[in-house]
Parts: sequence; C-alpha cells; structure tokens
Amino acid sequence: MNRISDSILCKVEKPSRYVGGELNEIVKDLKDIDLRFAFCFPDVYEVGMSHLGTRILYHTINTRKETYCERVFAPWPDMEEQLRKNNISLYSLETKTPLKEFDMLGFTLQYEMSYTNILNMLDMSGITIRASERREDEPIVMAGGPCAYNPEPLYDIIDFFQLGEGEEMMDDVLEVYKKYKGKNDKKGFLREISKIQGIYVPSLYDVSYNEDGTIKEFKPKYDDVPKEVKKRIINNFDKVEFPVDMVVPYSEIVHDRIVLETFRGCTNGCRFCQAGMIYRPVREKTRDTLVKQAREMVKATGYQEISLASLSTCDYSDIQNLINDLIEEHECNKVGVALPSIRVDAFSVDLIKEIQKVRKSGLTFAPEAGSQRMRDIINKGLTEEKILEASKSAFEAGWSRLKLYFIIGLPYETREDCAAIGDLAGKIVDKYFEVPKNVRNKGLRVTVSTSILVPKPFTPFQWAPMERKEEVIEKIKAVKYSLKSPAVVYNYHEQTTSYLEAVFARGDRKLCDVLIKAFEKGCKFDGWNEYFKFDTWMEALEECGVDGDFYAFRERTYDEILPWDFINIGVTRKYLENENEKAKRAELTQNCRKGCTGCGVNVNFKEGECFEGALSN
Repeated sequence: MNRISDSILCKVEKPSRYVGGELNEIVKDLKDIDLRFAFCFPDVYEVGMSHLGTRILYHTINTRKETYCERVFAPWPDMEEQLRKNNISLYSLETKTPLKEFDMLGFTLQYEMSYTNILNMLDMSGITIRASERREDEPIVMAGGPCAYNPEPLYDIIDFFQLGEGEEMMDDVLEVYKKYKGKNDKKGFLREISKIQGIYVPSLYDVSYNEDGTIKEFKPKYDDVPKEVKKRIINNFDKVEFPVDMVVPYSEIVHDRIVLETFRGCTNGCRFCQAGMIYRPVREKTRDTLVKQAREMVKATGYQEISLASLSTCDYSDIQNLINDLIEEHECNKVGVALPSIRVDAFSVDLIKEIQKVRKSGLTFAPEAGSQRMRDIINKGLTEEKILEASKSAFEAGWSRLKLYFIIGLPYETREDCAAIGDLAGKIVDKYFEVPKNVRNKGLRVTVSTSILVPKPFTPFQWAPMERKEEVIEKIKAVKYSLKSPAVVYNYHEQTTSYLEAVFARGDRKLCDVLIKAFEKGCKFDGWNEYFKFDTWMEALEECGVDGDFYAFRERTYDEILPWDFINIGVTRKYLENENEKAKRAELTQNCRKGCTGCGVNVNFKEGECFEGALSN
C-alpha cells in the first residue's frame, strides 16, 4: 500500500481530497475479499462525490460480502505533480492501494471532456492505455454512464461497457469474473459477458467505412456475440438498493446535501435531451419509501438539506404530499427540502411556500428557449404565460433571485429567437415590479445563462449539425443586446469546449487515436477552462488525419449508419426521426403521462405498461 506522507499533502491545495476516512466510508477486512473493484471518477473529488450514481454503485457493489469497492478520483494537477515526483501510483481512498493491484476498474462517463483524465489515471497507475495491448495481469477496465451510449471513441481503451442501469448488471458481471479470476483468460471472460444484457465488448466487433468516411458496416466477429446490445433497466425501482448511509466528505463538495432519488426516466420528450430518451421508461418510488429513506439519510449523515433528484422532480406524481411529509417531519430540526432546476409549468405557489418554511434555497427555471416558436420546436410544451405566471408566484412567495437556463444553437433557430431570450427576461423583471413593495423582497437579480447545443446520440436532433462558432457569436450578441434591465445578469458558455464535446459525442472509432494523441501532448482536465488546450486538440486531430468538422458540423441523413446504431435503448429510431420532422414543423408531442406517444419503450421493456407512478402502486 502507498504511504501518503504529510510532507506531500501539505503541498497541495485540498489535502482532504486524498485522505479518505470520511463518515460512512465502507471498511472491509482484505483477508475476506476475493474481488477488488475500484470505482473511478475521471474528475476531481468534489465533482465525483456529488454524483449520485457513484454513491449508488459504491453501495451496491459493497453489499457483496466477498467484493470490495473502493473510490478513486482524478488528482488535481498539484497532487499529480507530487505523486509523479515521488514515484507514487494513483491509489484508492479506502486502503491507499495502487490501481494496478485491483481486479477491475470501473469508470463513469458523465462528460466527453473528461476522457483524457481516464487515460491520465491509467498512466499514473502504470496500466497500459490501449485495451488491445493490456496484459493479462493488468486490471479489467470497464465504463458506464450516459456517454457510454456512444462508446466508440473509447473502443480501444475500455475492455467492456455497461449500457443502462448498473445495479443488477454489475452483479451479473462480477459473478462471471469470479469464474475467470486467476486463469489468465481475459478474452474468455469478455466473450462470456458479451451475452449479458447491457454489456458491449468493442473488441468482439468489426467496423468498416465508406469512402466518404461514414460507416459501411458494423458487425460482431463471432456468431455467438449479439448483433444488438440492449440497455439494462431496473424494473421495480421502489425495491432497489439505495445508499441511505452516504459517505460524508470532510470538505465542501459541489452538492453538499442529501440527494434523494424520486424516480428515473422522463415523460416530457424534449427533443434536445439525451437523458429524457435513454432513461425511459419512468419508474417512481412510493412516497412511503422516499419518506423512510430521507429519515434514514438524515440520521446517517447529519445533513441539513434534502435535495429531491430526478430529471424533472416536480413531475413526481405525488410531489405535493411528499414535500408536505418531509417538511412536517424535519422542519423541527431545521432540515430543509430543495428542488433542482424544475419545469416551470409544474410549479405552484403552494409548493414553493411549503419549501421555504425551513430554508429559502435558490430558484432555477429552465425555459430553454426565448421564443414560443423555439419552445415548440424543442417540444418544451411551455407557454410564455406560464413562465411569467410562475415567476410572479415566486416573487410573491419571497424570492427575489431567479436563475433562467436557455440553449442557443438549436436546430432551425434564428437570431430573432435568441433576442427573444432578453425580451422574456425583461418581462420577468416587469412581473417582479407588479408585486406590491410590502410583499416582494428587495434585491432583484435575474441570472440568464445560455449553453450551446451539442446534438447527442439517441435524440431527435442527433442528425442535426452543430452551430458554427461564427453564428454562435452572433447569437450571443443578439441575447446581450436584447437585455435591457440592470437587474439581469448574463452568463454564457464558451464555444471551444462545445466543439470537442460534439466531436466525441457523435464520433466513431477514429477518435480513439485522436484522444490518445491529445493526452500524449499534455491534454487533461479539458472540462476546466484553465487547463483546456484547444490548439493542442487541433494538432492531435490533424496529426491523426481526422476532420473534427465531419463529426460536429455535418448534417446526417436518415439512411446513414450512426456509430451507436447497434445499441437498443427501447426508443425506436423511427420515433426519433418522426420527432425531428415534427421539430421542423414546430409541432408538439404530448407528455407521455397524458397518453402513449409510441416511442417503443412499452413494447421493448415494459410489455405494454410504460409509466409506473407512485399513485398507481
């Protein structure tokens, strides 16, 4: 085991990132362990420890008596310098064991711009980066998460991918691994797990290309390897294991609170949203289960805030009663309830007043687009009237600070649509002043934030080109010039990282060499502006003979084979095509809770039953 001395820790910015030993950390006797698993998050500790999936899988894997799951995070450059200078391998927090001594490493893929950190973490551990060159005595490297739905840019780095929800799938994989451990038969292990639903082993498939660079054929190398990889879901979400004894860090993290997962999936059908498609169908926990879990988590962690987490929390079918129950039980101990970014049309005055009884947290709305035309194109199903009504309700309930999230660079968008963002912000400001002075709070501040659309796999916009930099700049200007009130603050996202995100989001196997080349040239922590090296990435693309514009700015046709077409998420390709055509006509598709829209999930996964709500149990 590594010994991390105080002389090293005193030279880094945040030593608490690297010491472990936090409240509720899981400790096991290594003499009783047959299989050691390192859960690796390719970003800094504060980000990784805020991720709910990390907490869930850490808990799930550790419920196996003979398996020990430990945590590893990407060290900040100051700590990396100290580790490399002192010839210390990257290590786990629980036992300070070098990564190369684990049986299996599991990376979560939350963001394309963290890929170089995966390579850096392997390199710091003395583990061969290319899967095709990795020795039998080196760990198996797996990955999962939303970015795994296009695994191809990492095809020669990751041994296998998990597509879907890992709680059951991980258990299946580890059972197979037990049979192969110590036999030096990695190929046999990978061949066998390729038959498990949700597992993709890139080395078992061949890809050929047309002269124009598009994919000609994608096929398995062997007859017993599935032609299609079907994602895995948890059916009875109310009964699934959930970590009530969350690890509590010594230092502040991004989301430093209890995170209570109310349901998975989404029924809204926003056409830009990958999560809304890949996490279907909706499965809710009952109110009794959630109240019980919240009670146990407050007791186990000591946190003073419960954040209700899902893709659209206010769509929970019993949200009013759930919040009433949580407030009633915990307000005497000054434990508050928080909602993340919420759908404006799911907002109510009663709900907001209930939440603010204990603690008034920030309030965030996500209209996504400024004009009604664009909100219809993206299928937001939200009118300006509802946005203004919800804003006024918030001001009347005592909020004076409001955050608004928008996307620019959407398909079929004009500069006038972007200018409408400023117009909408101005109308919201007007609503504040409509509230009597003796009712509203002082200090109005409306923060408008815009991000650039990166078209993602398995969305209706997966065929659309990303907006070019020149036009994005003009649209940002259109937003700026449309903002009139001094109470409105504008934050916007830079284009350069979005470009690379788009390249890797819709890239194919040719991007793997580019990724390795960029890492070799010094790229890491690309999601952090102070470390992102755009010119170095451009050099890597050029040296590998790969045109990034081919992936970012090219419109696809419906007959093109996309790099991820072999994956079955339940939502049919035809449904996504139809939704893209409806976007061109600015036609809405109703929320699934009002009636089936024919996406295919109920046929592929739920045998006729799609929505599983708390009130229907």
